[in-house]
Amino acid sequence: MSDSATEPLKLIAMDAEDLAVVSAHLQDAVLRRGDIAWLPAEGRFALVLRRFDWEGAAHGSRRRRLSALHFDRVTAARSTGIAQGGAGVGADAILNLLAVTFAVGTEPAGEITLHFSEGAAIRLAVECIEAQMKDLGPVWEAVATPSHPEAG
Repeated sequence: MSDSATEPLKLIAMDAEDLAVVSAHLQDAVLRRGDIAWLPAEGRFALVLRRFDWEGAAHGSRRRRLSALHFDRVTAARSTGIAQGGAGVGADAILNLLAVTFAVGTEPAGEITLHFSEGAAIRLAVECIEAQMKDLGPVWEAVATPSHPEAG
């Protein structure tokens, strides 16, 4: 008997609606600055995250999964609040991903933003939305379930 809450995810995003689904699964994922790679010659931006398994939490478990996320057809990448070295967030600092959004430019191009806690962000100029998220295998018990205070 298979427990769907334990099945690894593999998601592809080709439009803003798909990207919203990926974002929901990656809410509260954590990563280190060193887990991010910008490959301009390939037009690819990739990161490895430790995502909280929200689907599993709905079934009573509290786990994190090692996952990969990459965006193709990226023409530029810039960040706010995430330093390449020196001041700001270093390579070993932990980043908490809150959401992934898309703002339309000249269709189908636009800007994908990865929103992190404390106002940090990565903005990707893209020719179009072409992203993939995949669980890589390792699963472990999470220390706590992420929570967000109600905005007042």
